[in-house]
Amino acid sequence: MQKLEKQFHIHCVRGDVGRYCIMPGDPGRCEAIAAYFDDPVFVGQNREFRIYTGTLLGEKVTVCSSGIGGPSAAIAMEELHAIGADTFIRVGTCGGIDLDVHSGDIVIATGAVRYEHTSREYAPIEYPAVPDFEVTTALVQAAKNLDMRYKVGVVQCKDSFYGQHNPTRMPVSRELLDKWEAWKRLGVKASEMESAAMFVVANALRCRCGSCFHVIWNQEREAAGLDQGMTENTASAVRTAVEALKLLIQADRAK
Repeated sequence: MQKLEKQFHIHCVRGDVGRYCIMPGDPGRCEAIAAYFDDPVFVGQNREFRIYTGTLLGEKVTVCSSGIGGPSAAIAMEELHAIGADTFIRVGTCGGIDLDVHSGDIVIATGAVRYEHTSREYAPIEYPAVPDFEVTTALVQAAKNLDMRYKVGVVQCKDSFYGQHNPTRMPVSRELLDKWEAWKRLGVKASEMESAAMFVVANALRCRCGSCFHVIWNQEREAAGLDQGMTENTASAVRTAVEALKLLIQADRAK
């Protein structure tokens, strides 16, 4: 590929972004996340990639949205890494699967089911999708520091939102339903659409990535007739990600 002054999709150059990056899916969440930074500056937007850069504890940090799913998240990570980023925290939303996961909880991923295809173009399916240990530990400690209600465990990643939410109308309904039953029996905490790709891409790039999610609702609790609300306020997950970045900055300086 021709060497470009600006990265092809995010339209940034070296110096525009920090080493530490928070990555939501929704561009509309970027400004609210950047408000937690000191002196945030809007860098730009192209397609689904909206970018702000500021500082935390005097260290340059960035928020960059990725849109929905593994392909665009992988593109953002590749291009951010090419201009200096090496630590990523995915923060977004998920739907609960395990019955102990409630609406409003934060789920911190310890691994991801690779039920998507982006990661397969980076690593064979036998390779696990696991987050960086330091980032995951920082996320857990951040949730504790902030007294957040959180769960830790494996999440499932998919490419089709409606394959999860309306599987019976799909030509491959039997496969979808059988796999979903397997996730339940294995204690998978939640379903989302980016972490598997991001964890594998990060390992391929030899950089760090972790993820935390706000639980909007849990369809399995609803099906079981258990108490079930719905909340779309992602502030708790965002605060956890920001606090985790601070912990990582402090730990990196101490090395």
